[in-house]
Amino acid sequence: MHFLASRLRRLPPSCGPVRLIGVDGHAGSGKSTFAARLADALGGAPVLHLDDIACHDELFDWTGRLLSEVITPLGRGETARYGVYDWHTRRFGPSRVLPPAPVILLEGVGAGRRALRPHLALLLWMDLPHEESWARGRSRDGAELRAFWDGWVEAEQRHFAEDPSRPFADLLVRQRQEGYEIATGAPGTAGPDRDVTHGDGPAAMC
Repeated sequence: MHFLASRLRRLPPSCGPVRLIGVDGHAGSGKSTFAARLADALGGAPVLHLDDIACHDELFDWTGRLLSEVITPLGRGETARYGVYDWHTRRFGPSRVLPPAPVILLEGVGAGRRALRPHLALLLWMDLPHEESWARGRSRDGAELRAFWDGWVEAEQRHFAEDPSRPFADLLVRQRQEGYEIATGAPGTAGPDRDVTHGDGPAAMC
């Protein structure tokens, strides 16, 4: 993980003084866990979870708020402030403060969407097929959220059909028993759920 952290630190800033790193993938693919470990390897880099930006009424229609509340101020070198959604009370709570930092991780489904890619220094894709990702997510959340997951799957399918991220990923992240395998992506050549068979290497473990 530390070699990846070192690589990210050497990237040129992409959003004002910030190297904004996208961590995208299907729901249940392990984005949050990976982002937490990468943030730790970066010495405590901030992580913005898109689950805090999205809401029941706007599962994927949050681009405008993210751009105005986070991307624009960070691009000016200013502190961003964004409302954090509470999925239990179904309303936004107090704003969270996000000062500029050398590296900030943007983690969540849609982190690599078209409108955000110009502001990213690098895009990582958690390379787990959607069926396996969703099965993991459903198992994690239990029967209580079964109905939510049914609606989520349909919304995610629509999103990636219209605005795929994986074809534009710089690096593919695959979880292995011994850690994470990082492989070079194949921008513009692969579909959202197809394995990359060319431009897919070399891989490294972290």
